[in-house]
Parts: sequence; structure tokens; C-alpha cells
Amino acid sequence: MASQLSKAESTQVVEILNRILELELSGLVRYLHYSFMVFGHNRIPIVAWLRSQAVESQAHAVRAGELITALGGHPSLKIGALLETHKHNVDEILREALAHEEEGVAQYHKLLELVAGRNVMLEEYARTQIAAEDMHLADLGKMLRKPGSIA
Repeated sequence: MASQLSKAESTQVVEILNRILELELSGLVRYLHYSFMVFGHNRIPIVAWLRSQAVESQAHAVRAGELITALGGHPSLKIGALLETHKHNVDEILREALAHEEEGVAQYHKLLELVAGRNVMLEEYARTQIAAEDMHLADLGKMLRKPGSIA
């Protein structure tokens, strides 16, 4: 799989994938926690969305872990930062989620930069993940806008 990557580059890829794994695992925990903390008349759709994000984070973590071992690396047992701000209104939760997603997409861009033109499978993986994360960022941006806001 890594035939077009040097040993040093493969090591860098594994490091980035481990960071992605850690971020996705923290996303799983974060989104579940957030889903427990939503109250009010809009709770049901917001909780459903948050839990779907948790499930997706788990799937992304599994994919990153599988790639790490395919490259001969060892998947991290760490989980990315889990900040407890004790701010549980929906806007604060969404802002925290936005910051988390931005951190994740930055790691996928870092991976893409390293493997572009060198490893098709890893390049496609990075591009697919960037597209998924960009959709999350767009959704979060829309959810943070006031109803009726177009701009």
C-alpha cells in the first residue's frame, strides 16, 4: 500500500492518522455527551443529529485505525482533548463542535498534502474525509445562524 511513500513518510502518515484517530474518538465521546445535555422543545432532532455524528466519528476512527495497522503502525490508545466547558446551551455546544470539526479537517488536509500524488488510496481517503468534514462544518454553520438568515 505504501510503496510510493518512503519509510519516513509512512511514519509521518501513521502519526497523522493516529492524531485523526484520537480526534475521531474524542468526537464520539463529545457528541454523545452533548446529546445528553440538550434540553427544550427542539431536543429530539438535535439529539438525533448529535448521535448520528457520534456514530460517524466511530466509523471514521475505525477507518483510521485500519489504515494505521495496514501501514504497519500501532493505533493510539489516546483520546483527543475533551474539554468540559459546562456551557450546555445549544449554541455553545455547536460552537464547540465547530472548533472540533475544524481541528479534524486540518489534520485531513495535512494528510492530503503529504500523500497527494504519492498514494492514491490514502489521497482518496483524505479527500473523502475532507468532503465529509466540510459538510459537517457547513451544517454547523447553518445551525448557528438565526432562523431566516440567508447571508
